[in-house]
Amino acid sequence: MQPMLNIAIRAARSAGDLILRASDDVGQLRVDQKGKNDYASEVDRMAEREIINIIKTAYPDHAILAEESGQHEGNDYVWVIDPLDGTTNFLHGFPQWAVSIALKHKGRLEVAVIYDPMRDELFTAKRGGGAMLNNRRLRVTNQLTLRGALIGTGFPFKTDKHLNAYTGMFRALTTECAGIRRAGAAALDLAYVAAGRLDGFWEIGIMEWDMAAGILLIKEAGGVITDFSFNDKYMESGNVIAGSPKMHQLMYQLIAPHVTDDLK
Repeated sequence: MQPMLNIAIRAARSAGDLILRASDDVGQLRVDQKGKNDYASEVDRMAEREIINIIKTAYPDHAILAEESGQHEGNDYVWVIDPLDGTTNFLHGFPQWAVSIALKHKGRLEVAVIYDPMRDELFTAKRGGGAMLNNRRLRVTNQLTLRGALIGTGFPFKTDKHLNAYTGMFRALTTECAGIRRAGAAALDLAYVAAGRLDGFWEIGIMEWDMAAGILLIKEAGGVITDFSFNDKYMESGNVIAGSPKMHQLMYQLIAPHVTDDLK
């Protein structure tokens, strides 16, 4: 998988450089609203085209699932791409956004790259090969209690449907941990769990391209990720609890009482 990881790194860095150059003139970008509180800029589309071009040049038969252009048919290899996770942050000059690329083979995650151009931080993982930040191996936190823990989350901002359930989860956790952070880029939140910067993370309704790379990073860093039913159907449901084995267990115990039938 190393050659495929190298291609993912090249694509992520190239797209990141493109986005970084565009960040100097954000006010001139064309922005489209895809749905409630869901935006895409011309930079999202340019970065996605750059990534797809690099991947297709190297592996023309591979399939692609990309946020902006959707499904591109191919063989059993599927690249899952979010060219700019944290678009709203980017458009406001809030420096928390990243490029996320993952590769699945017959449904199993094999390669992951999350690149933060603002900090020049490159998170990478190969299945069975561990997770890295630049040249440093990553491990999830060894925090054993919620007291003192820093937890990441994402608000269900695209719909009000699960807001009551979410606020119940939020209340349960915020009274037990040291702090909760909502930075607005799920890919980086998951990468930060793998790096031990966050002790845990939960969110309702994440898309596959937001989480695919982060899932492999967390698993390769020794962490656990499940849906709200303690199963591995998070790609289908979009509902995620992630952390070290101990932190995941503690978070799950507080989140579970607020999980509605629609979230199971």
